[in-house]
Amino acid sequence: MPFTVSDVPHLPAGFTDTFTSHTVKANGLALHAVVGGDGPPLLLLPAWPQFWYGWRLVMPALAERFTVVAADIRGVGASDKPATGYDAATLADDMAALMTGLGHDRFAVAGYDLGMIVGYALAAGHRHRVTRLAVAEAILPGLSPSPPLFMDPATNEFLWHFAFNRLQEINERMVADREEVYFGHQFASKAAAPDAIPPYAVDVYVDALRDPAALHASFEFYRAQQSAEQVLHWRQEGPLTIPVLAVGGALSSGPGVEDVMRQVADDVTGLVIPGAGHFLPEEAPEAMTRALLDFLG
Repeated sequence: MPFTVSDVPHLPAGFTDTFTSHTVKANGLALHAVVGGDGPPLLLLPAWPQFWYGWRLVMPALAERFTVVAADIRGVGASDKPATGYDAATLADDMAALMTGLGHDRFAVAGYDLGMIVGYALAAGHRHRVTRLAVAEAILPGLSPSPPLFMDPATNEFLWHFAFNRLQEINERMVADREEVYFGHQFASKAAAPDAIPPYAVDVYVDALRDPAALHASFEFYRAQQSAEQVLHWRQEGPLTIPVLAVGGALSSGPGVEDVMRQVADDVTGLVIPGAGHFLPEEAPEAMTRALLDFLG
């Protein structure tokens, strides 16, 4: 099983003494998570185009106070990679089933980028189970405004991948065997500095995406148009009443995360991390850890 704790390099000191890989049969899939620590359960959800490894720098401190479950959603890391099922509701159902399989009925959730969308879906679709929600660095499909076709160069550089990722088939053919070019550009262009994510970590993420099933899944997350319909449905059901933390990087989404979460939740605390770009748990791990610990209590 690739990309489990025993497979990846450059983990923090003592990481393997605290965390182990678990695979759970849930929602008809084998879903992988890295679990460790002691205390109330906390589910960490990954960003695109990453997997649980993106949380590695904040997990040890969180594990001192929580039972940390850093999950691979379907299509990434060491979890199964079916051809379909990449809409927000299905991904959230997967994670609810994973936590049930690990013995956790109620739990807090933290997710950024794609993990923010899945985290909101989990909190909105399984309201009796999620106690607190921390989200960062993403939009909510159906609510966040779409940019114009002709954008200024800086915005175009930041957002062009949304349209590209939604294409049918041609994007997979163009990226196959060139994963380091496409995904390497994502890490270089969306962080605060081109080298903010170290080369060894970029290599880990790119290697995970060389699997054709993983590459296909990486685009299916964007092709799932029903996710926008699902977000609008949950919004009509009423706002989240649990506490929500909404975090942006000052050099990326900034206050936009708080703005969109205030459309779907009553109790929102906003935070912008200075000097940080998109990949907050790796670019600003100390600030992200401190924010999560303060919020989760």
